[in-house]
Order: sequence, then structure tokens, then C-alpha cells
Amino acid sequence: MHTTTEPSILYFGTPVVLITTRNEDGTTNVAPMSSSWFLGWGCMIGLNSGSQTTLNLLRERECVLNLPSVEQAYAPNRLARLTGRYPLTADKVAMGYRYEKDKLGAAGLTDMRSDVVKPPRIVECPIQLEAVVQATHRFGGFEPERAYNTGTSDDPLVLAVELKILRVHAEESLLVPGKKNHIDPDKWKPLLMSFAQYYGLAPDRIVPSRLAEIPEEMYRPYEDMSKRPIA
Repeated sequence: MHTTTEPSILYFGTPVVLITTRNEDGTTNVAPMSSSWFLGWGCMIGLNSGSQTTLNLLRERECVLNLPSVEQAYAPNRLARLTGRYPLTADKVAMGYRYEKDKLGAAGLTDMRSDVVKPPRIVECPIQLEAVVQATHRFGGFEPERAYNTGTSDDPLVLAVELKILRVHAEESLLVPGKKNHIDPDKWKPLLMSFAQYYGLAPDRIVPSRLAEIPEEMYRPYEDMSKRPIA
């Protein structure tokens, strides 16, 4: 039997991301988030426009999406109610946040140089995605009764930020042997968030996937379509 319900959030399960950006003074800001989805080498993320991460992204136009595994669940928990923006906005105060300049240190994380963007990668995260901003979109507010907020400084609106992934770094142990461009889904154990709680994947595949029978290279964009592999 189904019943009508109105959850406050619809977080049915998405990957946790630790996003690194550069502050105005050149220092690093890191923040946990889970409003993200990927299509090819593009990624859409949802952010509160009043956060330090969003301010940095709009100014610098680049970031790194660091994907923790279940082994790094401690990190987003340590960052969960810290903010790099001062003074705090009213919504952050109401939710018990506090200001922290050195969020990397507070989370026990180590930075490392990126290849093509200025924000650093996080050593502890098994997958790191260097990215640049393609576009930003106001999100929500089309119907007054479902508007997230008013867009004021104390109650900022939500932005959807479209990113282009420029470079992917993965721990070698996650790759399929003999295939340097293929991450083994049996080895990659992403940290997931479902209704604000942390989870991991089931230990084994549930059923064989017919979709996985299509060669992964078929999804790669090719300027010359004649070079696309034939299934």
C-alpha cells in the first residue's frame, strides 16, 4: 500500500562530494555536498548561493570534486556544520554552524596540487575530478508555495552549477587490470547520502546489468563519429 507523503528533502541517495575551491586570499575551502549528478564528462551540482563555496566558484570558475569512499566517512561528518564564510548567514546560525578558516585541517585532510585548475585535490579521496564552471542556473522558486527562499543575503536562493570535468584522477587499485581508462565498479565503494544519513553500496552486485553489456567506450564523445567503437 502507498500513502501520500511530503518529506522536507528528497535525498533518495546520491554520492557525497568534498568540493575544494579557492578563497579570495588564495587559501583552500572544502565543503561536503551531495546534490550532484553526472552525464558523460559533465556534472550538475546544487548549492546555496550564500555559501563560501558558491562565492568562490562564481569568482574563480573552477573547483575539484573529490569523491570519498566509505573509508573517508569521517571527513564529511567533521565538515558538516562548519562554514568558511564570515559573518555567518542567518540560516547557518539557526542550524548550529560555526566559522572555520582551516577546514582541511579541521577534517584531517591533506591537499595536493591539481594538474589544470588552481584548487587542490584531496589526497585521501580515491577519485578526484578537476572541473570548470560552464553555466549557472537559478533553481526553484517557480511556484511561490514551493520557493526555497527569497534570494536575500540572509536567505539566499539555490543555484544549479553546470561543470565540465577536465581531468579525472583515480587510485590505481580501482582500475580494471590492463584497462587504464576503466574504473572497476566492484572495487569502487562510494560514500552515499540518503535522507541526510551516510551509506555504502551493497557488498555484491544484485543482478547482472544488461546495460553494462554495452562497451563503456560507446559512451565516450567522439568528434569523428566513424571512430566510435562498434558494439
